[in-house]
Amino acid sequence: MKLRLLIFIVSVLGFAEPLQAQLGGSRAFEYLNVPGNTRLMALGGTNLTSGKGDLSQALYNPALLNGSMDNHLVISRLGYFADISHLMVGYAREFEKTGVWALQMGYLNYGDIQSFDEAGFLNGSFRVHEYVWSVGNSHQFGPFSVGANLKLAVSDLSSYTASALLFDMGGGFEHPEKQLTIGFLVRNLGVLLSDYIDENNSRLPLDVQLGVSFKPEHMPFRFSMTARNLNRDDVVYYDPSTNQLFGQNNEPGFSEQVLRRLVFGAELLLSPNFQLRLGYNHLLRQELKNQNAASGGAGFSFGFMFNTKRLEFAYSRALYHAAGGSNMLQMNINLNQLLKKKTND
Repeated sequence: MKLRLLIFIVSVLGFAEPLQAQLGGSRAFEYLNVPGNTRLMALGGTNLTSGKGDLSQALYNPALLNGSMDNHLVISRLGYFADISHLMVGYAREFEKTGVWALQMGYLNYGDIQSFDEAGFLNGSFRVHEYVWSVGNSHQFGPFSVGANLKLAVSDLSSYTASALLFDMGGGFEHPEKQLTIGFLVRNLGVLLSDYIDENNSRLPLDVQLGVSFKPEHMPFRFSMTARNLNRDDVVYYDPSTNQLFGQNNEPGFSEQVLRRLVFGAELLLSPNFQLRLGYNHLLRQELKNQNAASGGAGFSFGFMFNTKRLEFAYSRALYHAAGGSNMLQMNINLNQLLKKKTND
């Protein structure tokens, strides 16, 4: 009973309303796909190419790391349902001989969970945590860039623990004249170091992604499109019995296979110091909407950013269900400017 409860919590991250059957749940370390920064969350949860100079984005796609992020610190906190929270801290430093390096720590806390025996009697409580530590490096070659992250992931579900060593490998191209960026990323390629139980054979959440961002000339907008799950043959879960129950007898076709791989984002660049962001994730909408009630905007996300010379503040909200959504706050701190101010004072 205890193990079933743990697996359920990890699979659905606290969502308790009736949902359409989901693609996730068959792999371990799915928390690595939780958006770790506000820009990523506001633009639909997946984005490789927006955010030049944004350390939080470079922690997701290491090919975006560059010298402008030297001595920058980023801190973000995501509040999920049922008191589940995610904290991320990252730091970047440039070295003359080895390029730009970034360190990151991610921590997902499920809080205190009550434990019951097979007869339904309470026998105490336990805590569930999941962690990831990473170190990344990148290099620039004219308009091209390459980068990689080495990650250690640990999932601690009470008395059940699993760990894995993973790699992210990214590449990017920035057009020398037009504001066009193309990116490629392989995420969570690695090996399982230990599993929850000996008989288990957990799969890692490998994902191959391709993205593009473009800002039309003389327009204050930047548009992004990212394709993910390119390593998977099928991203549509279809259960005929469930769909007939809700009066839907049509099996999703080719268009759904395409759309559920795509994530769309748009940014309104009102000034260098203020931006509005909007995203749409079709996969999330189809998997998390309530079949017999209002969708609650499932799949849509939005946010904003404003900054000063030393501090950038950002907020995002993602809508998952009619029951509500989740919120994220983030600070990007330029330690060079902060230390310079203290020296001048």
